[in-house]
Amino acid sequence: MKQLKIWLKSIAVAFSMYSKIPMPQFVWKSEDMKYHLCFFPWIGALTGVLEVVWYQISCQWQMSFLTLCVMAAIPLLVTGGFHVDGFLDTCDALHSYQSMEKKREILKDPHIGAFAVLSLLTAVLLGLGFLSVISEPEAICAFAFSFFLSRCLSGLSVVLWKSAHDGMLQTSALTADKKCVAVVLVVQLLIGSVWMLVMTGWYGLVTLGCLLGSFFYYKWMSRKQFGGITGDLAGYFVTTSEITGVIGLGVLSLL
Repeated sequence: MKQLKIWLKSIAVAFSMYSKIPMPQFVWKSEDMKYHLCFFPWIGALTGVLEVVWYQISCQWQMSFLTLCVMAAIPLLVTGGFHVDGFLDTCDALHSYQSMEKKREILKDPHIGAFAVLSLLTAVLLGLGFLSVISEPEAICAFAFSFFLSRCLSGLSVVLWKSAHDGMLQTSALTADKKCVAVVLVVQLLIGSVWMLVMTGWYGLVTLGCLLGSFFYYKWMSRKQFGGITGDLAGYFVTTSEITGVIGLGVLSLL
């Protein structure tokens, strides 16, 4: 019974930290943080389900532009822009072309610079543009899976890779049962990937390739530019990997 309570609290912690979904309020203890990353992908699963449901509903109304706008807004509504915030800070730091230490300082700066705004605008335009050419049910399904799989990979980076500095990400890594979390995330990643490939075929393969490509770039970039990962960099990865997946699906749909 005690272990069940710990797992249930871990679910509440995960959704409280990484989403805007209302959760029961309680005082968090270190044991409540041990397994919360195991449930991080579930927020992506919820996002993916909402994407598919909205697409099915809106197709009956034939409101294509509204469909695209709401599909782009759903991840923001579910997460409260948690990962986009990291994307903005990282873009400012990367485009500063300063020293590693200076880039770390920019990550901590709450102000948003011009490069962050321009990068987000570019990402939104690319996302909407390529999403507009995706119409096959298999492609939409693969798009929905990307939210789950990207968070599996992001969670693995938190427990397996070096952290660049103190912060929420390092706290999550230090309090987590790393071995257990890594195993659970890998299992979820494998099940989700196989399920997606079976259901979507080539669309799933392209999506998985885009996610993995973004993942390895994220690893290389974080080490080279920042000396390790941070919470902002993890958010940058989640955002860019999902956009990259949309671009890949859009290109395949055009072929």
